[in-house]
Amino acid sequence: MRCPHCGTMEDKVIDSRTLANGAAIRRRRECVSCGYRFTSYEKIDEKQFMVVKRDGKREPFDRSKLERGIGRALEKRPFSRMQIENLVNEIEDETAILSKGAGEIPSAVIGEKVLEMLEGMDKVAYIRFASVYRQFGNLEEFVREINKLGSAT
Repeated sequence: MRCPHCGTMEDKVIDSRTLANGAAIRRRRECVSCGYRFTSYEKIDEKQFMVVKRDGKREPFDRSKLERGIGRALEKRPFSRMQIENLVNEIEDETAILSKGAGEIPSAVIGEKVLEMLEGMDKVAYIRFASVYRQFGNLEEFVREINKLGSAT
């Protein structure tokens, strides 16, 4: 693997860890030439499934969109990058399994799965994500959702 610091192709693996229930491997590497340490990820490249949007359009599943949405919801909250990565992996894995038969999944299923996971992790992140996902248009919608969270606990 090419060193991102000096460009040399020689490195050694220092540590390997399994991620996402065995679907990915995280490797810590060290460049033999300059000693720079970096991380690489190895994962199975499965056939991509389609997401059916609210308006009926279909588009390939885009992990980066999921990461961005969850990342924004958890911004400035006490969660590590690794915890966010694990959450994204879990949601991606579950949606891939749900889409296996038809090769597609409604975006609403993905959104509800994210809300379900965030509700158990962080109520503030849940409200942040819900406000965008459910397209809150006024303060009353926020208050209604917060009251639902309060009555659920």
